[in-house]
Amino acid sequence: MRIIPAIDIINGKCVRLTKGDYATQKIYNENPLEVAKYFEDNGIEYLHLVDLDGAKSQQIVNHKVLYQIASKTKLKIDFGGGLKQRKDLEIAFENGANQITGGSIAAKTPSEFLNWLTEFGSEKIILGADCLNRKIATQGWLENSELDVIDFISDYVSKGISTVICTDIAKDGMLQGTSNELYATILEKTKVNLIASGGVTTISDLELLKTIGCEGAIIGKALYEGTIKIENLRELC
Repeated sequence: MRIIPAIDIINGKCVRLTKGDYATQKIYNENPLEVAKYFEDNGIEYLHLVDLDGAKSQQIVNHKVLYQIASKTKLKIDFGGGLKQRKDLEIAFENGANQITGGSIAAKTPSEFLNWLTEFGSEKIILGADCLNRKIATQGWLENSELDVIDFISDYVSKGISTVICTDIAKDGMLQGTSNELYATILEKTKVNLIASGGVTTISDLELLKTIGCEGAIIGKALYEGTIKIENLRELC
């Protein structure tokens, strides 16, 4: 199972939110590149980079942070936040993203998202399935929908998506464990390459996600708050 630390960006700084609430932001480092280099120096190969300003404003804002990290580390970066038009993908890929994650666009403008999938291929396009009470949330989690997360993922798998990042918003930033039942159900129904996100708190959480069959796990606040030590991740990597 791939270990994928997360860096969320607001105003060019590394922050974390609780349950996606922008009012709860806590700044952990004013230089995201330092954080990325620290991850790389400790054996990490992958990075989940989220432009929270972009998610809110519906256009990429922090592409310079992406470029800095991509040009000065060898981390394989999946990038999300504010990707609404094809030109946004061009900006992301030109600034060093290996993959992009589309969530809101997939829920609200599926025809556009499918065009991206056709043009760039499933190895470049990840489906973001962020949910609250198993309903898809959009616009940086500021809007809710009536889309069932299982149906949402299943539909896109049938159309060629191979990798999904699924975040249970109720678990995100809470340091209270992961949504294992949800992930097990997704894998039972779809057989997708599933990256779990939200609630990872301990090494035991990671071991359980691996047992369930997740292809990867995103870790955020647990690393920043120290409930998971980077040296322990190095052993897993």
